[in-house]
Amino acid sequence: MKFAPVLFVLSAAASASAFTASTPRSVAFGARPTSSLPVSPRRNAAASLHMVADDAKVCLVTGASRGLGRAIAVELGNHGQKVVVNYAGSEDAAKETVEMIKAAGGDAIAVKADCSSPDDIDAMFKTVVDEYGTCDVLINNAGITSDTLVMRMKPEQWQSVIDINLSGVFYTTKAFFKVASKKRTGRIVNISSVVGQIGNPGQANYAAAKGGVIGLTMSNAKEFAGRGITVNCLCPGFIETDMTAKLSEDYLKQVSEGIPLKRLGKPEEVAGMCRFLSLDPAADYITGHCFNVDGGIAMGA
Repeated sequence: MKFAPVLFVLSAAASASAFTASTPRSVAFGARPTSSLPVSPRRNAAASLHMVADDAKVCLVTGASRGLGRAIAVELGNHGQKVVVNYAGSEDAAKETVEMIKAAGGDAIAVKADCSSPDDIDAMFKTVVDEYGTCDVLINNAGITSDTLVMRMKPEQWQSVIDINLSGVFYTTKAFFKVASKKRTGRIVNISSVVGQIGNPGQANYAAAKGGVIGLTMSNAKEFAGRGITVNCLCPGFIETDMTAKLSEDYLKQVSEGIPLKRLGKPEEVAGMCRFLSLDPAADYITGHCFNVDGGIAMGA
């Protein structure tokens, strides 16, 4: 199997900052969209007109200050949604994401919270409800890596990845359910990885956590269905980022050869699929499933 060199940098690439905007269209679950946001060149007017959709959903995206989280958050902003930008690191980066969302025509706030801390999560949801009155969509994107071979992996390296990448999903999901179950509607999208499906040398902690997210998705989908809450999962593959931009052309060619579609994925391709599962009425009857955006690298997994 020739994928090992490719997969070893999957998680790092997926978490680096990158985004290219896609064509907006306002959608919302539970009802057909009533209007469409304007397409460029009028899109630039959205910042001044603050064109939040009439049927805007409140969408919480964890780890949204950079990378795929930012791409997802801005994609939701493109569709006029109210986005909560969760972050644990740079406040400046989070504020930058907020401004990008507002410029795209959505509304946004930034809320700092460590996803490995149940207390932080509870406080974050209180802030969200105080600000927007509810929370309609949860996108569990926050994650870290601490890569090394098992024989060299320290207990704290194992635990830190499990705490944020897996336990954090449990904590945020539990808090979200308390809000959404009262309304008997809501959507959860968990960001896993192809590494959680097929493993990868040097990433036992990451693979275990992301594999756990897939299992948690299916269990929660069955538990929450009676309350009208859908739970689905995305597994990105090797995605273009500022990190991959620093790699040599020869190495990127080698990586692409290991992918059936012979290219790296784009952040907006992952974000677009996430937006569909989060907002589109056509996703009302989809729950408990895992969707790969990976160019075919985990085909058959």
